Amino acid sequence: MKLVKSLLLGSAAGLSVVGGAQAADLPVKKAVPIEYVRVCTAYGAGFFYIPGTDTCLRVSGRARAEYGYIGSDSRNVPGGGDLSGFTGLARFNIDARTQTGYGTLRAFLRLDAASRTGHTKFSSGTNERIGYAFSGTGQDQRGRVQNFINVDKAFVQFAGLTAGRASSFFDFYAADYEIIGSSLGSNLPSTNLLAWTQKFEGGWSATISMEDPNYRKNPLFSDAFTATAQPGSGGLSGVNNVFTTAPTPIILATAANGNATAVYFLDAVQRSRMPDFVASLRYDAPWGSAQLSAAVKDVNIGGPIANSAITNSAALGAPAAGGIANLTTAQIAALQAARGINAGSQTEYGWAVQGGAKFNLPFIAPGDGLYLQGAYGEGASLYTGINRFTAGYLSNAAVYTGNPFNQFFSDAIVNPLTGRIELSNSFTAVASFLHYWSPEWRSAFYASYGEIWFSQGARQAVSQTSAIVGQSAANSPPSYLTNPFGYANSAALRDTYQVVTGASLIWSPVKDLDIGVEGQYIKTGVKNGRVFDTNRGGNPFTVSSEDVYQARFRVQRDF
Repeated sequence: MKLVKSLLLGSAAGLSVVGGAQAADLPVKKAVPIEYVRVCTAYGAGFFYIPGTDTCLRVSGRARAEYGYIGSDSRNVPGGGDLSGFTGLARFNIDARTQTGYGTLRAFLRLDAASRTGHTKFSSGTNERIGYAFSGTGQDQRGRVQNFINVDKAFVQFAGLTAGRASSFFDFYAADYEIIGSSLGSNLPSTNLLAWTQKFEGGWSATISMEDPNYRKNPLFSDAFTATAQPGSGGLSGVNNVFTTAPTPIILATAANGNATAVYFLDAVQRSRMPDFVASLRYDAPWGSAQLSAAVKDVNIGGPIANSAITNSAALGAPAAGGIANLTTAQIAALQAARGINAGSQTEYGWAVQGGAKFNLPFIAPGDGLYLQGAYGEGASLYTGINRFTAGYLSNAAVYTGNPFNQFFSDAIVNPLTGRIELSNSFTAVASFLHYWSPEWRSAFYASYGEIWFSQGARQAVSQTSAIVGQSAANSPPSYLTNPFGYANSAALRDTYQVVTGASLIWSPVKDLDIGVEGQYIKTGVKNGRVFDTNRGGNPFTVSSEDVYQARFRVQRDF
C-alpha cells in the first residue's frame, strides 16, 4: 500500500513539473490596472477627476415645480384670460476645470428645459419671441402650452477671458432673492458675449464685454398698423417681430387742419449692425460687493420702403372724389427737400448706466443680505429693465390680458415730421432684503419702481398721421390739433410708471430642498393725465392707473 501511495505522489509531482515547464514557454498577460475615480478638492465639493486626465468635473442639476395664480378684474379678455399656470423645469449643469500655467481653464454648460402652461405670465411670450420657448399648436393651445428650451450657459473661461453664452456683465442684482423674478431691473440670464476681466489687489476687478445686440433690442414704435380697434390705442404690438419690415410713416405734407396729406414709410426694424459694448467695475469684500456698469448700443432704422409713398390730396394727384394715390419719385424728392427730411438709413446710440451694492448682514442673522440698485438709460429699455414684469421684445404690451391700457417700451420713435430717431428715456430702482428666521426658514422682501417717457414732439406728430395711415382715425391716436380731448386721453406713447413689490416665505427642511411661496403686487399708471379705459368701452370712461397681483408656489431640489 505504501508503495502505491509513493507511486501516485511521484507521478503527480512529475506532472506538475512538466506542466510548469510548458507554462513557462507561454506569454504572460498582465492585468490592466484599475483606475478609480478620484475626488478633486481644488475647486470645492462635488468635483472629481475625469479618469485618465487632470481635469476636474462637477455634474449637478435641478428639478422644479411651480404653480401660479394672477388676478384680473378685466371684463374684456380677447385672446386669453387664463388666471392659473403650471411649470415643470429640468436643469443640467456641467462644470469642467483644469489647472494650467495661465490659471484655471474652465468650461461651463447649463441646459434648461421646461413645460409651461397658462396664457397669462406663466407661459412666456417674451421667451417665445426670443426663441427660448415653442408653443403648442393644437386647438386653442398657442400661447397657452409651451415647451421651453434654453442653452442658458455655454462658455469658456481662461486667463481673464470669458467667451460664449453667459450672463451679461452689465447685470448685478438680477432678482437674486426672488421666486418669480420680475422686479424692475436688468436681468438677462443669458446672452452671447466675448469679455475680458482683469482682477486687481484688494478685491477690485474690471470687465470689458462685447455682447450680442439682439437680446437688448426693443422694437421702435410704429403706428402704421394697429393692434386693436379700441379708440385711441395706436401702434402695433410686436410689428417688428411679425414682418421683415416695420412700416413707420413720415409726413411729407399736411393739410390746413394739421392732418397728413402725404406720407411715405421707413423700414423701422432694428438690424444687427454692431455689438453692444459693456464695461463694469466691481469690488468684493467681506461686507459684500458693489458694481458700477455701463453699456452703449446702436438704435437703427433702414431707408424708405420702395413704392410706399402715398397721398390723399387731390393737389398731389389723388382722385378728387377721395382715395389714395402713389407719389412719383420727383414728388417725393420735392416734398422731402421742402421739409428737410432725411430719407436714408439712420443710427443713434443708446446708453445705460447702473450702480448697485450688496450688503452681507450676519449681525441680523447668518445668511441675511440687502441689495440696492438703480439704473438709467436712453434708448435702452432692456438695460434699465423697465419692462421686466410686463413684456420684452414688444413695442407695447398689456400688464394683464384685457387690462385698461397698454404700457409702451420702445427704444425709440421715428418722428413723423422730421424723420429722425428720438430715443426713449427710462430708469428703475430696486431694494431687496433676505432674512433667515431660522436655518430652515427664510423670507425675501423687495420693492422696485421705474418710469419710461418719450419725446412729446414726436407723440404730437404721430397724432397727425391718422388721415392716411390705416385709413381709420379711430385706430390712430387722435390729433392734438383737431381733437385735443381725444389726444389728451389717448393711450398711445404715454409716459408711464410701474411698481413691482413682493414677499416670500421659503422652507428648506433638508439641504438643497426649497418649498416656498411668493406674493407680488404690481401697479402701472400714466405719469400725468388719464387714458380711455378700453376695458369699459373707452370714451367717456377713463383711468389713470391699474393694478394686479399674483402668487406662485414652488418646490425645488438642487443636487
